[in-house]
Amino acid sequence: MEGFQVDLSGQTAIVTGASQGLGRAVAVALGTAGARVACVARNAEKLKETVDAILEGGGQAEAFSCDVTDRDSVENVVEHVADEWGGVDILVNNAGITRDTLLPRMSDDDWDLVIGTNLKGMFLFSRAASRHMMSKKRTGRIINMASVSGLIGNPGQTNYSASKAGMIGFTRSLSKELAGRKVTVNAVAPGFIESDMTKALGDSLLDEVKKRIPAKRLGVPDDVSATVLFLASPASSYMTGQCLVVDGGMTG
Repeated sequence: MEGFQVDLSGQTAIVTGASQGLGRAVAVALGTAGARVACVARNAEKLKETVDAILEGGGQAEAFSCDVTDRDSVENVVEHVADEWGGVDILVNNAGITRDTLLPRMSDDDWDLVIGTNLKGMFLFSRAASRHMMSKKRTGRIINMASVSGLIGNPGQTNYSASKAGMIGFTRSLSKELAGRKVTVNAVAPGFIESDMTKALGDSLLDEVKKRIPAKRLGVPDDVSATVLFLASPASSYMTGQCLVVDGGMTG
């Protein structure tokens, strides 16, 4: 993110799914920009690594172990952050899982777990956080981590693609509800980003993937976190209800 500077000093951010991957990159980027970051995930040990990375960089952060599909757990986290940290300014709904398989073989659990984590978790955190954003009568930012799978689909991912398409629809609807209250709601749709998940595809398949990307490379987590920083910043104050695609031109 060299050359891209955002000052979020004095603001409080909640990032779900912050224990690894894009969630960790986003949490660290927000912390580096000066926000105090509530890092949320199930895995307390991995969350500590994220918090430590933010603290080592001179930022402020705290870990919250939470099941994003449990209403009481979600509301407890949001209430704690709002009470102890003086409100909620930024929410990044990043928590998500995959359970890939072709539809004829997809179990009820495969469907329910993906829809529950990816969609219900976003709903619960957005509902709880938006109440505080509106009550404080100051600007708020809700940023939902969608995917190009929610735009173009992907074989073996009917559950995941449906959840990500749902996130985009949710984003557009909620943006219309909150625009008059100085709260923006936007989504980010990453394409193929370097991660443990993409490494597992193997070199030969990744070479084929890169051929489909006009940029001829996979994205890196900083490509996505920089987009989130922009949406969290005052520079995006007149942008709401949008889905920013970060895919190297793959979806054109």
